[in-house]
Amino acid sequence: MGEWAQCRSRKASSSHGWSAYGGQVLGAYYPQQDPSGSSSGSAVAVSIGLALGSIGTETSGSIVNPAEKSNVVGIKPTLGLTSRDMVIPISLRQDTVGPIGRTVKDAAYMLSAIAGKDSFDNWTSAQPYEVTPDYVKSCNHLGLKGARVGIPRNGIDFHLDLSTKPVMDAFETAVQTVRHAGARVIEEANFSSYDAPAFARNSSIVLDTDFAAGLSNYMSQLVTNPNDIHTLSDLARFTRFHAQEQYPDRDTYVWDRQLGRNITHDSPESWAAYQANLFMGGEQGVVGALDRHKLDALIMPTFAAFHLPAIAGLPIVSVPLGFYPAQTPLRMNQKKTMVSVAPNIPFGIAFVGRKWSEEKLISLAYAFEQRTMIRRQMRPYIRPTFELSDQLEPTEETPYKLKVQYRAPAMDRPKLAYEIMLKTISRLISLRSWVRSIFSLNGSLP
Repeated sequence: MGEWAQCRSRKASSSHGWSAYGGQVLGAYYPQQDPSGSSSGSAVAVSIGLALGSIGTETSGSIVNPAEKSNVVGIKPTLGLTSRDMVIPISLRQDTVGPIGRTVKDAAYMLSAIAGKDSFDNWTSAQPYEVTPDYVKSCNHLGLKGARVGIPRNGIDFHLDLSTKPVMDAFETAVQTVRHAGARVIEEANFSSYDAPAFARNSSIVLDTDFAAGLSNYMSQLVTNPNDIHTLSDLARFTRFHAQEQYPDRDTYVWDRQLGRNITHDSPESWAAYQANLFMGGEQGVVGALDRHKLDALIMPTFAAFHLPAIAGLPIVSVPLGFYPAQTPLRMNQKKTMVSVAPNIPFGIAFVGRKWSEEKLISLAYAFEQRTMIRRQMRPYIRPTFELSDQLEPTEETPYKLKVQYRAPAMDRPKLAYEIMLKTISRLISLRSWVRSIFSLNGSLP
C-alpha cells in the first residue's frame, strides 16, 4: 500500500507503492516497474500468486489502476456498498473498499463476502438491499448479449498522449469483441461536460479538507497512540523528524497545502466543491451519459475511467485488456525511479455504471474476460518462491487457518464474513492444487 494513499507528496517527490514501513513495491511485468497505486502491493501479490485475492481501497483510481498494471481484475464498488470501518480515510465522501482478484469470478466471491450494511459506517445504510446480492451469480458467459454500452470519447481523448496509442489500439479491438458478443455499442456517448481544471480544483478542496478531519477522527478512536499523533500537524512533524520517512527527498507538499487552507470539511467552500463534483461526475458525466443513451454501462480504457466515478461514488470493474508491445520506448515515473511504460506492462479496460449496478458490470466484465482471456497471454518476468499454503495450517473448525494473527473488523457480522472468506480461499486453494497436478502431468505449470 502506498503510504497515505499517495496523499503526502507531490508526484515528482513520490512513487507509487512506497511506504516507510514496507519499502518499495515493484510491478512484476518489467524490471523496476511502477506498480501504480495506491493499492500497489494488493495487486502485485495477486498477480504473482502470493494471494488468490486481496483488498484495496480507492479514493480515485487506487484499486483499478494497480489492478490494470498487474494484469488482474479490480472492482471499485459503489460508495457505501462496503464498510470503511477501521480504514484510515482520505475522504469519507469518496473512499471505498473493494476486491482485487486474478479473475472476475474471484473478485466477485470477495465482493459478496465484504459487501453489506455496517452500523460502524453510516454510508452503508444507503444500500437498497435487504439481502446483499450474490455477485458470483452475475458471472454469465452471455452477459454482453443484448446489452447497451457506450463510449464517452470526450472523457477518453483528454487523457491521450504518445504512450496511450497501444492502449487505444487494443481498446478498439475490444469494442469489436463487445459487438460480436451481442452488445450494441453507442459511439460518442459523451459527457455533457468534462472540465478537467474544475475537476482538479474542486477535488483538491474536498480531499484536503476531508483528510485533515478524517485523520483527527481516526486518531481519536485509537486505544493506544505511542507517537502521540492526533492531528495532521502532528503527523507532518513526526514525518519530518524520522529518517525512515525519507524527508525531504519525499516531501510533505500535499499536507502543507492542506494545513495552509483556512477552511474545514464542513465549511461552505468545501461543501460547494463537493456538490460541484457530484454534478460533474453524475448528471454532467457518467450518469447523464448512461441516461441519455439508455445504457447499461460505459466502456473506457482504465487509465481514463476512474476520475468521474471517484467524485460521484460510482462503481467500476477493470479487467485485463492487453500489454505494451515489444518495441515500446521506456517512460519513467516523475520521480525517475521506476518504469511506468515499457514492453509487456499490462493495461486494462473498465466497465462503469450507475450506483448499485455491480451485478450488471460484473456480468459484462465476465463475458468480456471469458471471450478474450487476455491475462493468460503474458506472464510476469519473476516468479515467487513463497506459497500461500506456507502461511496456512488446518484446524478442526475450518480446513485452513491463517498463521498470522487476524484482527476482526468492527462489523455487525465479522465472524460470518471471515468464515465466508476462509471457505472461499480453501476452495480456491484446493482447485489450484488440482489444476497444478493436472498440468504437472502434462509437463507444465499454470
